[in-house]
Amino acid sequence: MFSHIMVGANDIEASRKFYDATLGALGYKPGTVDHKGRVFYFTDTGTFAITKPLNGAQACGANGGTIGFSVESPEQGDAWHAAGIANGGSACEDPPGIRENPAMRMYLAYLRDPAGNKLCALKRM
Repeated sequence: MFSHIMVGANDIEASRKFYDATLGALGYKPGTVDHKGRVFYFTDTGTFAITKPLNGAQACGANGGTIGFSVESPEQGDAWHAAGIANGGSACEDPPGIRENPAMRMYLAYLRDPAGNKLCALKRM
């Protein structure tokens, strides 16, 4: 359904360090910088990118928005979360762990990136 996701960043290098670490924990290569200073993470299933806002305003997290990354296991999700905390991110929501409801059981971990974008690592159990 999605071809790409691009989020705003106020400090491209801080955000690049964060995403190189968190996406690296998921097995993806470091980002590639284009001639406009944007950073792209290319995969077989889509592209994730960071950029300074084109309108010159400050980047900020979408209120109510969350970007979810699939993980293969709770251990990989824990590594993703730890990499984010160690590289300029901050924890949000409940601590990483398995959540259960009548419809499903899943592992979830939440972070905010350096610009405040809310991210989630998810594994359906």
